[in-house]
Amino acid sequence: MRSTPHKVLVVDDDPFHLEIYGLLLKQAGYEPVPALVRFTGPDFPADPHINAIILDSRLNSKKSSSEIACQIRRRYPHAPIVLLSDVQWLPTDIAPYVADFVQRGEPGELLGKISALVRQSSFQSAANYARPLVPCTAIQ
Repeated sequence: MRSTPHKVLVVDDDPFHLEIYGLLLKQAGYEPVPALVRFTGPDFPADPHINAIILDSRLNSKKSSSEIACQIRRRYPHAPIVLLSDVQWLPTDIAPYVADFVQRGEPGELLGKISALVRQSSFQSAANYARPLVPCTAIQ
């Protein structure tokens, strides 16, 4: 049994959403790590030991969600990203950078996907979760 909880980075532009997802993750036994997205981009924590990432698809930032996903992929290359989306399909611009997506408002499904990805990440590299079709440097 793991002595410390898996860390899940939550990337959102709304402090209230960071708090809500943090509570949800804590109840499920994870350690939430908030990353507030400001207009110029996210404030990433210094902790490099992140096991999974939840990324909001709608961000109030001058950077697009796909640009931020690319930044996340560079900073945490072994952590799978789950995108929170309002639509029923995965947007093509961000698809190369994320492992999966969940419609907003589906906390049970979100926790199920995080759990599965955290288990898989123990055995696989991030290359199995996201294969960028476009190098990250091309969209900066």
